[in-house]
Amino acid sequence: MRVLKYAILGLLDQKELSGYDITRLFKEEVGNFWSAKHSQIYPELKRLTEEEFICYETVIQGKKLEKKMYSITEEGRAELSKWLTTIDPIPETTKDEFMLKAYFASSMSIEELKQQIDNQLSSRKVKLTFLKKRMDDLLEQVNHHITVSSPQFGHYLVLSRAQDRETSYINWLERTLNLIEKEQ
Repeated sequence: MRVLKYAILGLLDQKELSGYDITRLFKEEVGNFWSAKHSQIYPELKRLTEEEFICYETVIQGKKLEKKMYSITEEGRAELSKWLTTIDPIPETTKDEFMLKAYFASSMSIEELKQQIDNQLSSRKVKLTFLKKRMDDLLEQVNHHITVSSPQFGHYLVLSRAQDRETSYINWLERTLNLIEKEQ
């Protein structure tokens, strides 16, 4: 299944976007739960156009720069709707290289293990700070009042889940460090 196809259709269902806009959204908002590279997005846009799920209009930006502005077609909306209403099984566990290293903790010295945990803890705290800022910005856009019918509700759900995930990870890392320090 081409999940990227549905991610792009969903973005275009919200508003008309250029390929650059879509790439930027994958780096910012969508990147909190799904990743796609520039090299994946543009071929997918071409396929979606060929399948007639999206169309584009070439517009002039500035004096000479042309860009394609993509929009979803009725066929694309039907395809997106079919995917959105499909019940999915729980996904396989995502790959987490740090957790794989943690599994082999007995092969590291205590100092090496603590360094790995400290680095992970620091990175997770930075990420949580970023997510909180994004949430503050989102809530400011809607005057701190979000409802299920708000166009931003999906973004709110994803940001709140990402914050919970990072908070939980940070708490686990701190408990692990405490456990290690008790053993020393």
